[in-house]
Amino acid sequence: MNTHVSTLALGPSWLDPDFLINEFGLYGVLAIVFAESGLLIGFFLPGDSLLFTTGLLTTTGVLDTPLWQTCTLIAIAAILGDQAGYLFGRKVGPAIFNRPDSRFFKQENVQKAHEFFEKHGPKSLVLCRFVPIVRTFTPIIAGVSRMNYRSFLTYNIVGGILWGVGVTLLGAALGQITFVREHIEAILVGIVLLSVVPIVIEVLRARAGTQQTPADRMQDSDVPAPAGRRRHAKR
Repeated sequence: MNTHVSTLALGPSWLDPDFLINEFGLYGVLAIVFAESGLLIGFFLPGDSLLFTTGLLTTTGVLDTPLWQTCTLIAIAAILGDQAGYLFGRKVGPAIFNRPDSRFFKQENVQKAHEFFEKHGPKSLVLCRFVPIVRTFTPIIAGVSRMNYRSFLTYNIVGGILWGVGVTLLGAALGQITFVREHIEAILVGIVLLSVVPIVIEVLRARAGTQQTPADRMQDSDVPAPAGRRRHAKR
């Protein structure tokens, strides 16, 4: 690894894919993919940008592992990560919905994943791979919901391959473009900036939520009952 772009000034080092790859290599990439795919503490890690950068640096020669081997190992790490999340959800069960908020855990994230799972069903395990934060909690929700294991495993494998291999190959393909090779430092800085965007959005939304007055919260939670139920109440 003979190339390193100093982008730490843009944010914490764990948001800098280039720093993570240069510091920990492919094994670090695999550990992060595993954690972000199904461990509660992994939702803030840079999954998409990390895979894209891995493919980019593999093509440009910074990483000396063959591309096919890198893609295979990443897909396996993603699949195993979801597997861990599913088993955790089955073991913990509904208690996860009663877990208090902490610095690294927000009930809002669990609720988002639950709604995503309810809306899309089993295919959510494929779709959520491309949605930051949601992809970390969806396999856990699948475990809590006691989703059929064979069905879960099928969608988990499909999603892990499409996301892990697809995003990595996209970075590798762009790395073959002359313009990208000549401006790799600027592109890596752009990737870091994109990594920060979802975190910033979540922080702003959280701050907006804490600034709501009690009256606003009561108004937001005051959902009218269905028409049939209201008619029944009048009787």
